[in-house]
Order: sequence, then C-alpha cells, then structure tokens
Amino acid sequence: MILEELKVYQLAMEVGEESWTIVSKWNHFERDTIGKQLVRAADSIAANISEGFGRFHFKENRYFNFVARGSLFETKTWLDKAVKRNLITAEEFSKLKIEMNELGKLLNGYIKKIGKENSVGEPEAVYFSKNSIANDPYEFFYNNIDSINWLPFPNDY
Repeated sequence: MILEELKVYQLAMEVGEESWTIVSKWNHFERDTIGKQLVRAADSIAANISEGFGRFHFKENRYFNFVARGSLFETKTWLDKAVKRNLITAEEFSKLKIEMNELGKLLNGYIKKIGKENSVGEPEAVYFSKNSIANDPYEFFYNNIDSINWLPFPNDY
C-alpha cells in the first residue's frame, strides 16, 4: 500500500486544502494571526500521517499518528475561534466539522490497526469504543467514537 491510497491521508489533505482556501481570502491581520495557526495545524495532520507512514517501526508510525490526532484537535480549536470571530461562515464550519469528525474516526481506526499483523494498512471501516480497547496500553488516547459527534464542537453553530 502507498501513502496516497490511505483514506485517512486523503481526507487529511482535503481538510488542509480547504483550510488554506478559506484563510487565503482573509485580510492581513486575520491571516497573520489565527489564519496561519489554522493552516499550520490542518496541514500538520496530513504531514504527521505521512511522516509516520515513512517510519521503519510501527511504534514510530503510531506515535506520529498520535501527533496528527493532536493537530486535529488543534485545528478544531482554531475553527471554533474562527467561527466565533465571524471569519468563516456557518456553512464552511459545518462542512469542516463533518469532515473532521470523519477524519477523527478514520485516524483512531488507523492508529488501532498500526502494528497489527505487521501491516501498515488502513482498517476496513472498523471503529472502536472504549469497551473494545480496554486492554490496550494506549487506551487513554482513544475516545468513544460510536457517533460522529465525539469531537467536542459546540452545537451553537
């Protein structure tokens, strides 16, 4: 399998490009403050998935995907700030929120799959709840992802 075939990587790239497109339309001050942070965080998701994929050992791959997951949450924070400051529309926010929730599910599934059966492949739409990973030493990194609303986006928007 090659990196570009991973759905989690493809969606991470899409979120980064959409963030860039939105931020590139902002005025200088907004772009220079919140915009740069948003784009860097969004781009970091795909970059860390890529770096992990290129690492020799599955534990390194898993580590970089945990970093990507952190960048996903950072991106979510910058999007929350952008919508509260009226820098993005409710429609843009809603679209990105849905994509990021899906990306979170894919990323958690991918992290769980890394190192199993010596594969680097992506899981076949298998998502895990806390009950199914109770014996996993990385348990605290996972969320209950039985629904797409596991990321703590406010419901106001």
